[in-house]
Amino acid sequence: MIAAVSKEVRHATSKFSISFLGKHQQAAAPTCINSLYSSRIGESSKCHHRSNLFRTKYPFSTSTQESQPNYNATQAMEKGSSNTDIDSNVSDSDSEEKKSNEAPKRKFSMVPIADVLKAKHTVRWVQPTICQDATVREAISFSIDRGLSGLMVVDREVMLSDTSRERGRVVGMTTSRDLLRVMAKGLKENQAPEEMLDCRIKEFMTPLSQVIYARPEETIGMCRGIMAKLGVKCLPILSEGRVDGLITFRDLNDYGLDAKDRGGKSNFLKDVRDRVGLAINTSMAEPPQYLQANMALEQKPLHTSVGIAELPHPFKTDAGVTMRRRDHGPHDLCTDPELSEDAHFVINVRNPDDSLTKLQDVLYLGVADGVGSWREYGVDPRLFSQRLIDECRNILSEFSASNAAGLKAKNSEGKYRRAWSPAELLDEAYTRVKAANVIGSSTACVAFFDSARHQLHFSNLGDSGIIVLRHIDSNIAGALKRDRTKPRLERKSDLRVAFVSTQQLQAFNHPYQLGWTGEELKDGDTSFKSPSESCTTSIHIRRGDIIIMATDGLFDNVDIDDIAQTALEWEQRNSFVRFADLLAKESYSINGLSQQAIPELAQELCEKARENSLNEAVDSPFAILAKENDIMWSGGMPDDCTVIALHVTGKILDET
Repeated sequence: MIAAVSKEVRHATSKFSISFLGKHQQAAAPTCINSLYSSRIGESSKCHHRSNLFRTKYPFSTSTQESQPNYNATQAMEKGSSNTDIDSNVSDSDSEEKKSNEAPKRKFSMVPIADVLKAKHTVRWVQPTICQDATVREAISFSIDRGLSGLMVVDREVMLSDTSRERGRVVGMTTSRDLLRVMAKGLKENQAPEEMLDCRIKEFMTPLSQVIYARPEETIGMCRGIMAKLGVKCLPILSEGRVDGLITFRDLNDYGLDAKDRGGKSNFLKDVRDRVGLAINTSMAEPPQYLQANMALEQKPLHTSVGIAELPHPFKTDAGVTMRRRDHGPHDLCTDPELSEDAHFVINVRNPDDSLTKLQDVLYLGVADGVGSWREYGVDPRLFSQRLIDECRNILSEFSASNAAGLKAKNSEGKYRRAWSPAELLDEAYTRVKAANVIGSSTACVAFFDSARHQLHFSNLGDSGIIVLRHIDSNIAGALKRDRTKPRLERKSDLRVAFVSTQQLQAFNHPYQLGWTGEELKDGDTSFKSPSESCTTSIHIRRGDIIIMATDGLFDNVDIDDIAQTALEWEQRNSFVRFADLLAKESYSINGLSQQAIPELAQELCEKARENSLNEAVDSPFAILAKENDIMWSGGMPDDCTVIALHVTGKILDET
């Protein structure tokens, strides 16, 4: 019935037709691209036709009369009104025919990426592949010689078809950024130059499961959006199981320019002459006035106040869980955290600094969300997530204890072992869980906050995540960051969403997850992921930032803007925001109230998530995304919810 109604709407108006087709095109795309670019699909470009000046001047002309310069309107009128009408009709039909034959003009952003790739290969064809056994030395030389910033990594031992131009099955991808990361890692670990350059490509390449790609029919606008939002510099173009080529930002820019627009005297004088060469006495400018207050505090360590709150699924009992209130019966809503499938940890660890000779306090934190569908197979979904978090805590406790035992607990070079990165920690904990034969699966998000360097490092696998809220002054940031819903005089603060982590899904409501069935499965037989496939990144943190780490119980039921509004109200209630953003940040450095107040924020967000999950009248973010994927769902999404809230300040009052 829904398909039939949609078909009628499609034929009713072109506007609705475009929306209908766009929606189903999105359904065919990968979820990560679908959620990012649904607003672009279905756009229509306007075609502007040049007006026919000749026919405007001579309204009675025909194709025969156009070839006679001395023919005028008076002679036409002498033939009588009937002939005039016929000639006019012929003229109009001829004009319409010419207009219909004109090729419509396309916006640059609406050009298919296949056209860009064709233009690139027409000018210069280079096979962008390298063997997985090649070294960093060979990859650097190959990339520079052929002018490539990205390479597809292939296994030369596998021949997929007799018609292949070159032997090899694609096994991954590497970019110039990956090569730089390998060199940076080697320098940090004091590796010899030869050891760094002899590292094999297959040891650090991006595996197939993490390669972001585009399709030939997708547009320049869509591909630019993918590259900007996901932070990738190269996109493989995948068609019928083959990589047709790689597209970079430079390729997109080059497509919009003709060769004559880049070379020649005129272009050099216009574009280059007045912009080339710096004077000998050129120097760097001082930081802007509005940044100097922040920079004065940059060298001082930060302190984080931590608040934790958790609520189980509202319709959960010892006997099980239901999705609707009427199935839950007369029982009260569940509040026992022991029944939650979520798990979390927060722990301070004595970690070595960059020199590996001194110890400093580092905060580690993490959440995991057990997959409830294991209950159908007689497996308690809580066991896997809780064991995963317990192992993370155990690893860090062991590491911290060994460091705290004394300065003699160093290696042969007199240095401590390097701190656990979130991805390494998650991988080791996952290995221990499998060794203990704990059946189940879970999403996971693990992070650590480096207070000395003001960095938050994290790895997220699945649909849990992290958001960072920051005060950004509208008068300074400009229109793009301005809250345009309220006049400036009515705005009491400019708390903005500064960062949102990527949430990874294989399909709607099917997140990436770590799992174990009791035996190792082949890649093609399992949907489980490995910690190496998590989204791993770092964020620079400032005084006054609010960091929210949570499971999907929060993000499925509370819009991110509503999370920011709740945080702002919490700040105002506790007098953290006064007069202006910078003055508020100054007050943070000596305000011990943050430690007492931050648990309130975590609890408020948890309760708001539950309230929205029980509201069937207002669509939650989960319901909106469900409908975008052609799944009928209204209201909220009852679920377990865990929130870890961090308030970033200076040293607390009793430490200053």
